[in-house]
Amino acid sequence: MGRRNFITLMGSAAILPLAARAQPSAMPVIGWLSARSPAEAASVLQAFRQGLGQVGDFEGKNITIEYRWAEGHYERLPEFAAELVRHQVAVIAATGGEPSPLAAKAATTSIPIVFTLGGDPVETGLVASLNRPGGNLTGTTIMALEMASKRLDLARQLVPNPTAIAMLINPRFPTASAEAREVQNAARSLGIPINLLNASTENEIDAAFTTAAEQKNGALIMGTDPFLLGQRDQLVRLAARHAIPTIYFLREFVEAGGLISYGPNIANGYRQTGVYTGLILNGANPADLPVVRPTQFLLYLNLKTAKTPGLQIPPLLLALADEVIE
Repeated sequence: MGRRNFITLMGSAAILPLAARAQPSAMPVIGWLSARSPAEAASVLQAFRQGLGQVGDFEGKNITIEYRWAEGHYERLPEFAAELVRHQVAVIAATGGEPSPLAAKAATTSIPIVFTLGGDPVETGLVASLNRPGGNLTGTTIMALEMASKRLDLARQLVPNPTAIAMLINPRFPTASAEAREVQNAARSLGIPINLLNASTENEIDAAFTTAAEQKNGALIMGTDPFLLGQRDQLVRLAARHAIPTIYFLREFVEAGGLISYGPNIANGYRQTGVYTGLILNGANPADLPVVRPTQFLLYLNLKTAKTPGLQIPPLLLALADEVIE
């Protein structure tokens, strides 16, 4: 199993000694704003708490956390962000993709915001630059969107001469169209048609897979999106039912039985978000904390799923896998 780490900014000068911290009369409150749901995001929430613990902050001991979960309904986020602002939280941890920090930024220009997202925060207008974010936002990006063309390459390796490849996106996700354009541009240079499929509900996901099978696509690329991540059990089940080799963006899909994924370790991103949140609680300025990016990306393969009749995994692809899940 390959092991990759995020760049961390944990120098001793950046962390205040525990003994030097002021002891407030009331515990500071962190506002947790997530596009995801509590059950399916339990592991990354644990990673966030681990990051807080690295700088001496522990829920129920010296901090409290006020939770707001949109559960894939992005339209709920602006009101949730406004609630956290009215609650006068000390920091907002805006997680689960671009919709959360965008809602938080619209709600406040004074409360520090630490985000976890999948794309480029400069392009989405969240920060001025990666090295010096400016303003009241900083955080981590898992850069999953930028790997879309690599997933196209994986699809070609799985199906060497596809007549077409499908891509499933959630059109309600802010960066979905940009990711789709990246894949379409890369495919155009290779002479491969891309059939774009939209789905924002469970029923639309069912219909999209039916369409993908009817179109006889050689493979399917999963668009980067928190809602689709939350529906991973349904997506993996449908991919198996329709026998469509599907390439995902995070390991969580492969753990659920998906064939293959290429992307960063998302838990490391959430852990770093916890570290930054703790540093800001102790006086750090978000404007001076660079946005943290992953240094490497990991290829995961589910060996049991790879044994699907009629599917041949190229030996080189198998050899390049950072982890083979059996």
